[in-house]
Amino acid sequence: MGGSPRNDGPEMAVRDGQLVPVTCEACGCRLESVARPGATAWFHFGRMGGSDARGCRVDCVEAAHDAGGRAALAA
Repeated sequence: MGGSPRNDGPEMAVRDGQLVPVTCEACGCRLESVARPGATAWFHFGRMGGSDARGCRVDCVEAAHDAGGRAALAA
C-alpha cells in the first residue's frame, strides 16, 4: 500500500468544533504548514512559478496564510 503517512498535526485546524484541513479562502486549495519562530504559517502546497501544485494561479499563492485560510497580502 503506497501513499504518504497521514499527518493530523499542524496541517489541521479547528473550525466550528471540527478538525479540518487548512484551505485557502480564495481558491479552496489545501495549505501546508511552515513553522516560523513563534508562529505557524500556511502556504499553498507545491508553489512554484506563480501557481500551486493544482495549477491554481491566485494572487496569494506565495503569501503566508493564517489558520483560517486568509492570506496576509501586503497592501
